[in-house]
Amino acid sequence: MNRSVYIITPSNQSGKSIISLGLMQMLQRTTPRVAFFKPVVEDKEEKDNHIDAVLSHFKIPMEYEDAYAFSRSELNELRNQGRINYVYEEIIDKYKKLEERFDFVLVEGSDFNEETSVFEVDFNASLATSLGMPALLVIKDNFDTCDELVEHVQLQLHSFIAKNIKIIGVFVSRCTKDLAKSETALKARLPKELVVSLIPDNEELGHPTMKEIADELKAHVLFGNDKMDAIARNSIIGGMQLANYLNRISPDCVAVMPGDRSDLVIGTMLANMSPNYPRVAGLVLTGGFLPERSVVNLMDGSQHTLPVLAVSTGTFETASRIANIQPKIYAGNEYKIRLAIEIFESAVGTDELSEKINSVKSEAITPIMFQHNLLAIAKKAQTHIVLPESEDERILKAASRLAKDKIGYLTLLGKPDEVKQKVNDLGLYWDDERIKIVDPMNSVKYEDYYTTLYNLRKSKGMEITVAADLMTDSSYYGTMMVYKGDADGMVSGAAHTTAHTIKPALQFVKTRAGFNTVSSVFFMLLPDRVVLYGDCAIVPNPTAEQLAEIAISSADSAKTFGIDTPRVAMLSYSSGSSGTGEEVEKVRSATALVKERRPDILVEGPIQYDAAVDPVVGRSKMPGSEVAGQANVLIFPDLNTGNNTYKAVQRETGALAVGPMLQGLNKPINDLSRGATIDDIYNTVVITAIQSTNK
Repeated sequence: MNRSVYIITPSNQSGKSIISLGLMQMLQRTTPRVAFFKPVVEDKEEKDNHIDAVLSHFKIPMEYEDAYAFSRSELNELRNQGRINYVYEEIIDKYKKLEERFDFVLVEGSDFNEETSVFEVDFNASLATSLGMPALLVIKDNFDTCDELVEHVQLQLHSFIAKNIKIIGVFVSRCTKDLAKSETALKARLPKELVVSLIPDNEELGHPTMKEIADELKAHVLFGNDKMDAIARNSIIGGMQLANYLNRISPDCVAVMPGDRSDLVIGTMLANMSPNYPRVAGLVLTGGFLPERSVVNLMDGSQHTLPVLAVSTGTFETASRIANIQPKIYAGNEYKIRLAIEIFESAVGTDELSEKINSVKSEAITPIMFQHNLLAIAKKAQTHIVLPESEDERILKAASRLAKDKIGYLTLLGKPDEVKQKVNDLGLYWDDERIKIVDPMNSVKYEDYYTTLYNLRKSKGMEITVAADLMTDSSYYGTMMVYKGDADGMVSGAAHTTAHTIKPALQFVKTRAGFNTVSSVFFMLLPDRVVLYGDCAIVPNPTAEQLAEIAISSADSAKTFGIDTPRVAMLSYSSGSSGTGEEVEKVRSATALVKERRPDILVEGPIQYDAAVDPVVGRSKMPGSEVAGQANVLIFPDLNTGNNTYKAVQRETGALAVGPMLQGLNKPINDLSRGATIDDIYNTVVITAIQSTNK
C-alpha cells in the first residue's frame, strides 16, 4: 500500500484546504494512523490555520511543530544563501520521522502570496518528486468558458508531469460552471487513469466569520465571544438616518458604523430580535468610539447579544479591510470544517480515489531519498572504518565531516604527530573519540598482524620477514584490520592504484562463498531515480561466467541499498534474438546463467540501453518483458563500455556517481578513484558502513 500523497497546486487561493480536509476524513475511515504535514508555512509566529484545524478536528496525535519544517521567510533566506539542499534534508528528515510513526502521511504543498510564484511551484514539484510520492493536482476554476478551463488543466497537468511527478488525480476547485458538462469534457481529454473531480464553489466558505474579521482588524471584542463563528455574508455601512439604514440590513451581514452612533447600534439590536428583519452577524464600531454607558448596559443585559467589535480605524477604511479578507478554515470552526468535508464527499468518488491512492506502487527510489536513507542507516549502524591514506588532505577533510556528522568511527593510518599537525594547519573539526590515528609499525598489533599474514600465505612461499615488511604498508595493515574484525571495512585508493588497494584483499580476505569475481558498481543518482551500473571499474573483459557473477552481485547490492525489486538489464548492441556475434552470444550466455543460478532475479538480455530504460522503446522492442523499459541495474559487457558510459552520463546529465563499490569480497574493501572528491570519499565511507552491516 502506498503510504503518502502530496497535494500540489499552481495557484493562490486554490481551494486545496477542502481537498485536505476531505482526504483526511476519507483516509481515517480505512487507515488507523494518518499524519498531516505541510513543509512550508506562512509564518512561525502564528499558528498555521489549516495545520491547527486538521490536527484538532481529526484529533491527530502529533505536535504542531512536527507538522511543518520552515516558514516562507526561512525558505527564501536559505535559498538566497545557496542552502536549498539543507532545506530538502530537513524536510525529508521530518517527513521520515512521521512515516515511522504513522501508517499514512498526507502532505500539503505551500500556499502562495501572489497568484503565481514560479519558485514555489517548482519547489513543491521538486519536493514531491524527491519524496517519491504520488500527487493530487488542484486547479482553481477562474475561466470564462469550459474550453478555457480544459485547456488550462491540460497545460498544468503536462507541466507537472514534465517535472517527473506522478499525478494520480486532478481536482478542479471552486467550480462555477455546469459540473456535469465540465467533468465530461475533462475526462474526454485527460488520461483515462486519472481520477478527475470537480468541487463546486460554495458561497458560505467564501465569507469570513466574525472571528476572522476581529483577527484581521485586531479588534477588541466587547460582546458575543461565544458567537464569533457566525459567518458574515456581506457588510453594510451605517452612516445615515436609522430609518434608511434599517432598509439596507441583509441576511447575516456585518454592520460597520461609528461607535458614537448609539441610535444605529440600538436599531441593529432591535432589528436582529425582530422577525421582520434579517439576522445580523455582528457589529463593528469604528473611530475608537463607544456608545454611551446606558447603551452599553443595555447591550450587556440583552439575551440576544450580537458579536460587537471595537476598532480605532475609520468607518470606510474598516469596511474596505473587511471586504479584502481572504476567508480561511480554522480550528474550532466546526461548521466550516464539516461543510468543507460534505462538499468534498458529495463531489468526489471517494472509493475510486482511495483505491487509486492505495494502488500506487513505486519501485524507483529518488536520489534525495536514497542519500537520506544511506545516512540514516550509517548513523544507526555506527561502524568502524579504516582509512589508510592519512597523508591525503582530502581524506582528512572527509574524516572531519564524517566525525562531525557522527557517521560511525574512523581509524587513520599514519604518524599521529604528522597527521595532527596537518589537521591543525587545515583548521579542521576533530573528535578524538571518533577518529583514532595508528602508525602501523609502532602499533601494539603490528606483530600479531604480520604473523597472521605469514600463516595465511606461507603455503604460497611467503617468508616471515616479507610479511613483516608488507605489514608496514598501510593497505596491508588496513586490510588486516578488517580481516581480524578490528575494523568493519576499509576505504582506500585516493592516493594509490586500484591494484594496490585490492591485492591484499584478494590474498587473504578472499571472495565470498559461491563467487570467484570481484567487481564493482556505481550508484548513479539521476534526476528522478537511482540506478546501478556494473562493472565500470574492475574487470576489463569479463567472460560469460564473470558477467553472470557481476549481475548477481549487483542485484544483491541493489537490494541491500533499498531497491526492493532489482530489474537487471544485460546490455549489448542488440535486443533479444535480433543480433548475432561473439559479444552478443557472451551476453546471452551470461543471462542464461543468471536465470539458472538465481531464478528469483528479474533479468533480461541481451538488451540495448534505450530498450532497458525507456518504457516506450522497451515495449516496442521486447513486449511483455518485466525488465525492458524499467531496468534499475544495468550490466555492461566490458569495462571500456561501462567506464565511458558512467562518465558520459555523469558529465552530460549532472548525475552524481557514488562509487565504485566493490562486491564479491567476504568483507567490505572499497577503492576510490585517484581523482575522488571529498564528497566521493564521504559517500564511499557511508556505503562501506552499510555494506558491513549486511555481511
